[in-house]
Amino acid sequence: MHKCTSSFFSLRRFSAMRSLVAVVGATGTGKSKLAVDLASRFNGEIINGDAMQMYRGLPIITNQIPIEERNGVPHHLISCVDLEEEPWRIGVFRRECLRLINDIHARGKLPVLVGGTHYYTQSVLFQDQLVAKEPVFSNDETKSCAAEEVDSAVKWPILDAEPEVVLQRLREVDPVMADRWHPKDTRKIRRSLEIFFQTGMPASRVYAEQKRQKQTPDGSVPGAGQLRFNSIILWVHSEKPALNERLHSRVDVMIDQGLMSEARRMWDYLREKEAQGVTVDQTRGVWVSIGFKELVPYFEALENGSKSENELETQRQTCVESIKTATRQYAGSQVKWIRNKLWTGLADAGMVNRLYLLDTTTVEKWAENVTEPSERLVEALLKEEPLPDPKSLSELARTTIESKEAQPELLDHSTAKSITCDICRRTMSNEEQWKIHVHGSAHKRAVKGLARKAARDAYLRARQESLEDDEEDVKTSPLELGSDTAHPQC
Repeated sequence: MHKCTSSFFSLRRFSAMRSLVAVVGATGTGKSKLAVDLASRFNGEIINGDAMQMYRGLPIITNQIPIEERNGVPHHLISCVDLEEEPWRIGVFRRECLRLINDIHARGKLPVLVGGTHYYTQSVLFQDQLVAKEPVFSNDETKSCAAEEVDSAVKWPILDAEPEVVLQRLREVDPVMADRWHPKDTRKIRRSLEIFFQTGMPASRVYAEQKRQKQTPDGSVPGAGQLRFNSIILWVHSEKPALNERLHSRVDVMIDQGLMSEARRMWDYLREKEAQGVTVDQTRGVWVSIGFKELVPYFEALENGSKSENELETQRQTCVESIKTATRQYAGSQVKWIRNKLWTGLADAGMVNRLYLLDTTTVEKWAENVTEPSERLVEALLKEEPLPDPKSLSELARTTIESKEAQPELLDHSTAKSITCDICRRTMSNEEQWKIHVHGSAHKRAVKGLARKAARDAYLRARQESLEDDEEDVKTSPLELGSDTAHPQC
């Protein structure tokens, strides 16, 4: 009775949390349109969660929603960072985003967080951990957070030492984690030592405490202590062939709208700074945005002046094709993040049922496949009514979720440990890899070869011992001792 009562009140507490709608998905799937639709319908305000769209003066390259399409809905954290400013770190974004969410809630309105930088979104969705797990970035996402690593290396120079030195230091302060990682997995070794420096505790103890906090032995609602808000995550998703065709067309539209002019202004800005003796770090921030770096070869050719008009046009077309390729690849990396990182975070919190896939494959069916189901979901969220099964929304939702559910669970790195095969002299990162290795043909050949060598060595030892015994017999025979009975016939 007590347990049921505790569960009931935990559920009430979770339902009473302030609401948040998050819109995620690959570029070109309609995230911004959906966010505006929902904010207009439910008295909401939009918070941008795309790192590139924060930059001012580049609305086309960064794919900012035009003001005339915002329907009068306030948009925050968009076009607010100048070219010369440092890119926002995760912590800066999270702090400012949470401040805005609290402000929007205080005014009785609904915050809608939308954007393609999904590690930004995920840092807001979930409660702070003792120490954040290291994000795995893809493509442009890596560059915009490079400053995080610079600070750590400045504080603790050993993190930039040779891998063997870092591993040895980790063995001294946290032998459990040192045994866990493959000796060549320098990123994880470095991260484990960094956690020790940051917290003063071994990373193994930190992760054990995080795992303990995820457990709910008192019958409370799973995830209630890990999601910051009473949230639903709307995943706008298109089948790949349709999305690729849409992305190609969108690049052409962006070119017509003035993408080349924006990219040229960025190029001129770099040349101006170079003339002033100022070096601009082009490895992060807006300088790695898709639509600029691909056009650099064209601008260089223009500046060089050595190519004919036909050659320049060919170079231009090649660069535009590169933009299309990079856009497709970036869309793939965004989907991969949702399928892996976001799904895992929700699974850890017991809240996978808060992720709803909306099928935007057919734009003509937007009202039927996107508008109507999304409005029903948000209305149920705000009224604290039961939410439907995510698989029930569409056939694409059902097949995508079932495919994800059918995959084996990711390895729990809190209990994983590297294993070394003394026969093959190889180290595996975990038991899963170990099982694959020992059942592999290379290992089996090595085992057979070792067995043959052992048998050959045993045969040679036995033969040597037999020869030695024969020699000993000869030495101790009556003939050698001069016995009269050695040859009685004599």
